[in-house]
Amino acid sequence: MPSCPRCDAPVDDESRYCAQCGVPQTEDAAEELDEYVRRQAEQVAGAGGGGSGAGDAFPSKEDLTDREQLWRRGSYVLGYGTIVVALTRIPAAELWPLILAGLAILPPIRRLTAEPLGSPLKREVMAGIYAVFALIGIALFAPL
Repeated sequence: MPSCPRCDAPVDDESRYCAQCGVPQTEDAAEELDEYVRRQAEQVAGAGGGGSGAGDAFPSKEDLTDREQLWRRGSYVLGYGTIVVALTRIPAAELWPLILAGLAILPPIRRLTAEPLGSPLKREVMAGIYAVFALIGIALFAPL
């Protein structure tokens, strides 16, 4: 009975891989393993680069049109600006709706809501949620 060249464990003559360490025992098995590793590396590289899967819903910055980049920048400015305004009124009742409004418009919220909802919220929905919370906050602020 032959042994594995890597771990010296006994290997059957018909075995393609070592049962102990998993090293390929034949040329065909080694080529199969190389092909599998190459496919896995391409899959990981594609998912990390924004080119496939969930990345299509969230393209990289280079893939965005000027209008989409303007939307993203505007969302950050509006969201963080609203949160800053709300935090200047810490003991006031309108604080929480304004903070929620600011958070609702931030682009990372789309990524956070995409998984539980199955798809990301549309920009119009995010703007609507922002408007509702901002109006509630302003309505609470007006009587004071």
